[in-house]
Amino acid sequence: MKLNKLALVTGGAGFVGSWLCDRLLEMGLHVICVDNLASGNRRNIANLFTNKKFKFVEYDVTKPMNIRGAVNYVFNLASRASPVDFKKYAIDILLANSTGTRNALELARQKKARLLLASSSEVYGDPLEHPQKEEYRGNVSTTGPRSPYDEAKRFGEALASAYHKTHGMDIRIARIFNTYGPRMRNDDGRVIPNFITQALKGRPITVYGDGSQTRSFCYIDDLIDGISKLMFVDGLGGEVVNLGNPDEINVLEVAKLVKKLTGSTSKIVFKHLPQDDPIRRRPELSRAKRLFGWKPAVSLVEGLGKTIEYSQMK
Repeated sequence: MKLNKLALVTGGAGFVGSWLCDRLLEMGLHVICVDNLASGNRRNIANLFTNKKFKFVEYDVTKPMNIRGAVNYVFNLASRASPVDFKKYAIDILLANSTGTRNALELARQKKARLLLASSSEVYGDPLEHPQKEEYRGNVSTTGPRSPYDEAKRFGEALASAYHKTHGMDIRIARIFNTYGPRMRNDDGRVIPNFITQALKGRPITVYGDGSQTRSFCYIDDLIDGISKLMFVDGLGGEVVNLGNPDEINVLEVAKLVKKLTGSTSKIVFKHLPQDDPIRRRPELSRAKRLFGWKPAVSLVEGLGKTIEYSQMK
């Protein structure tokens, strides 16, 4: 890889985006991080401001992007992704994944750049197929409480696919499953940051439903490795690939594990299961293994340990 190549990361100050910026700089690329800081945070990229190859631009991607000079790679990650934001910021989420994605695609088209779209396992909705293969078309409500995010990601995929077919652009789509690790927001609303925050503060650990619903949790280092390989392996234009961890565990067991690892005395309490909350979620990863030899390596116990340590330092 030529060291003078440039990657642009929308949503680069967010949880996943900031770790991606770290990795790209380590690989020798120049990086432009674009973020309006609606859900991202300057703290996530504070370690990068002294790096001469890094540039931060505070900007809303729903407005057309004008970048001087060559851009070789575009990673489109800009969007609120926390369930607690789905209702309050529904329109913002829909626009970030529609207008914002179009602006990223237009930039990539003008610059003749390769683009990776960060999609989500939420395109599968509450799946009727298990595990979920890329060919599965999903079980998604267009008007339910999760629809602003779920349908926005589905539209983003359709738009990216249309640009690939219409303009012959090199576009790859990553369907990202539940990911966790340092730099997640404490108020993120997802299982692991919720449980860790509650456990460390001695608050009741809230499990929704009876806790029998399952998730598959991928540590951030593994995800960034998968995203990097999907982008930089040649010949993958048009591919849609699941990225996640296939080890399935129910939510109640995660709560017990977090309680054990933190040494917390918090009680586990049960609340009503939210509408349209997926019952099972696990990626089928044979395509990622076949195309670029990727599979996650970090166990849940190891990843939780690192995440808890980070949370204790904040």
